[in-house]
Amino acid sequence: MSARGLFITGTDTGVGKTVIACALVRSFAARGERVGVMKPIASGAQRTREGLRNEDAVALLAAATVPLAYARVNPYCFEPAISPHIAAKEAKIEIDLGTIATEYAAIAAVCDRVIVEGAGGWLAPIGERDSMADLARTLGLAALLVVGLRLGCLNHAELSRRAIGACGVAFAGWIANAAGPPMEREAENLATLERRLGGAPLAVVRHAPQAPATLRLDAAAAALAARG
Repeated sequence: MSARGLFITGTDTGVGKTVIACALVRSFAARGERVGVMKPIASGAQRTREGLRNEDAVALLAAATVPLAYARVNPYCFEPAISPHIAAKEAKIEIDLGTIATEYAAIAAVCDRVIVEGAGGWLAPIGERDSMADLARTLGLAALLVVGLRLGCLNHAELSRRAIGACGVAFAGWIANAAGPPMEREAENLATLERRLGGAPLAVVRHAPQAPATLRLDAAAAALAARG
């Protein structure tokens, strides 16, 4: 039986997708699941003896309960912290969705669940034609939207939700991440998001700078598991 997968996207870059993805990995693992991870495309990496390493992919690997090769988890890794489609063009590499699908299938074959984190927002380009939306659709995964609670999130969240539906991708729900300074009128904004996104958030996350490494989202994982 193939693993159940989930694609983590966000309303923008820097909204805490990795923090949320790692927390979900830990929560599914606490339920006794063998959890694999994937960061198919990453821009912004450090040179190491083993090659380029992206900190988000490294964090996901540290949270996973199934040992996986870095190259399988992050098949496309680029050094400059720029849009993936520009980084790939500069590196003279074409990001191939079929290659990512093959690596995903190999991970899914040894896991109960695979958490896949996108880069940037839902429509972040990864080539001349393809975007992160095409990646999620190719993998056949439902999308979980991480909403960064900050000014502008209402517009970004509703546009992302509509775009997910327009792409024919299942919407798994949303998580509000309040990692930055408190948002003015947060309660009112959350109520608006709930109405506009079609339901309550699976979680509202507030954490101190030290907390992400141990953060778990057990209730959100339970709700997602119940949906399949």
